[in-house]
Amino acid sequence: MKAKYAIYIFLIGFLINMFGAWLKITHISVGPFSGNICLTIGSIIQSVGIILIIFKVLTNQKFKDFLNK
Repeated sequence: MKAKYAIYIFLIGFLINMFGAWLKITHISVGPFSGNICLTIGSIIQSVGIILIIFKVLTNQKFKDFLNK
């Protein structure tokens, strides 16, 4: 997997979080999606994105060379 896909996953989670915050502030519920549900889903997706980014950075050979200098 390329690093850009991990960044895309993180950004999708960020957008879901922003949508959930807007729902929470305005007290609107869109179908089954309330502010709490969107914030939870967005946070989980962001966490997965961060874990993928960290994994990609730590498994990169150039990063290992940088740490050995």
